[in-house]
Amino acid sequence: MRLYYEDLEEMVGASRDLFMARIAMMGADIGKSDEEDYVDVEFFPDRPDLYSSEGVARALQGFLDIKVGLPEYHVHPGEIALKVDPSVEGVRPLIGCAVVRDLEFSDPAIESLMDLQEDLHWGLGRNRRKVAIGVHDISRVVPPFTYFAADPSFKFVPLDFDESLSMAEILKRHPKGIGYATILEGFDRYPLIVDAKGDVLSFPPIINGELTRVRDDTRDLFIDVTGTDPVVYKALNIVVTALAERGGRIESVRVERAEGDLTLPDLSAAIWNVRVDDANALIGFDLSAEEVAACLERMRFGAKVRGGPGADELEVSVPPYRADIMHSWDIFEDAAKGYGYDNLTATLPGTVTVGEPHPIEVRKADLRDVMVGLGYLETMPFTLTSEMVNFERMRRRSRDLEVTRVLHPISELHTMVRTSILPSLLEIIAINQHHPLPQSIFAVGDVLEGGRTRQDLAAASIHSSADFAEIRSAVEALFGELAIEVEIRSSEDGAFLEGRRGDLMVGGERVGSFGEFHPQVLQSFGLDMPAVGLELRWDRLWPAGRSRL
Repeated sequence: MRLYYEDLEEMVGASRDLFMARIAMMGADIGKSDEEDYVDVEFFPDRPDLYSSEGVARALQGFLDIKVGLPEYHVHPGEIALKVDPSVEGVRPLIGCAVVRDLEFSDPAIESLMDLQEDLHWGLGRNRRKVAIGVHDISRVVPPFTYFAADPSFKFVPLDFDESLSMAEILKRHPKGIGYATILEGFDRYPLIVDAKGDVLSFPPIINGELTRVRDDTRDLFIDVTGTDPVVYKALNIVVTALAERGGRIESVRVERAEGDLTLPDLSAAIWNVRVDDANALIGFDLSAEEVAACLERMRFGAKVRGGPGADELEVSVPPYRADIMHSWDIFEDAAKGYGYDNLTATLPGTVTVGEPHPIEVRKADLRDVMVGLGYLETMPFTLTSEMVNFERMRRRSRDLEVTRVLHPISELHTMVRTSILPSLLEIIAINQHHPLPQSIFAVGDVLEGGRTRQDLAAASIHSSADFAEIRSAVEALFGELAIEVEIRSSEDGAFLEGRRGDLMVGGERVGSFGEFHPQVLQSFGLDMPAVGLELRWDRLWPAGRSRL
């Protein structure tokens, strides 16, 4: 995320030198930047409220003791309503809405809003499957609005186009339609938001209408957040509170549903009761209830001691934009940040031991050195995935005995432990298509198949001239550096194109495969460039033909 110094100084009320000296202690990874005007930073994915410069400014104000405690946001009663038609129930049933007025957009503010929207799509929204956000210039449409499932033949002018297309055509011709068409696979009707005149605001989760494009002179916004998970409402809160930090005036929207109306956004705080002794035991402090409360207020919680002197319980008010508080331990972690990791006293450990690296880690390090030398960048994908991604999108078959499923998954995207790393690399490439090509990435790590853990290496590269010769030369260079004899045979791996794929054999045993990805695989991940890949069971290499590492 890009933070512009002048913009942040104005919102925080502190100098660049002051907040840059402290922001790392708040959990930010500061990128290298020689620019005079901005710095690039990253926060952990568990804090989506820090995906915008407004959210960072709000957190910094507390961390620097400029404004502490629970931020207060007033939701003014609004007159706008949105009716939810029962036809969306089986397609994309949840929607949250709000209006934010009296905004004045600067270039950094527009960039921050756009980045926040896309980052929430990826973080909370799992690439728009669970959550998709639409931001509209409300002055160009006429309320009330209707959210319903329309026939794919319905036509409108999508964002960035100047011609009317049917919804079915958008999925085939518009870049966003091509990229996210898989979300609507299997449905015979698609979600749509229209105004009182039938003009289109949004075709979620694909694209907005051109009519409501946000421009430099836009002052009043209508925000819709649709999805399949109640996190929709948390995403709505994150967006509207960020805009309120810019001076926006929040107005409620009445969402009319068959099961009962909602008035949104709901910016009330969640109340938690926590024990100070539990906090001290977990984080190793010896703080009083008043001190823990002060630490939490520095992290923009509301906190007050329950009881008299020596009391052990706190009532904690969690801000409505915090999506990461699922356990009291999450609150204690923020208390530790509020106290300041730099304030901890360094002590020597009570015991002294001599350790050595595990042989697996030594081998991983050697593989990393080779892959980096070949021009690949290391990534660390999630170990949980879904059968859709792991098998169907890769044109591979699933056998029940291979798969270790999550008993109570909290998301349809994390229903099993991966049996392959390669699909996750294609997901990473799909998310990063807005970055320059070529992109060449790899990962080493555990996969679980048939109840047994093994070690895999996977690599993928995408650019306009990616072909079989490129990935074959990478394979030969890899095995050459490892001094292992490898034989290449014809392959039946459905992930790769027939005639441009191969199996890797070491000591007569198949240890992997490589090739050009099949066009159907590329399409299923929303990729429009040729790509090549490699997958290797490296834990089988050394017993088969490698004696050292």
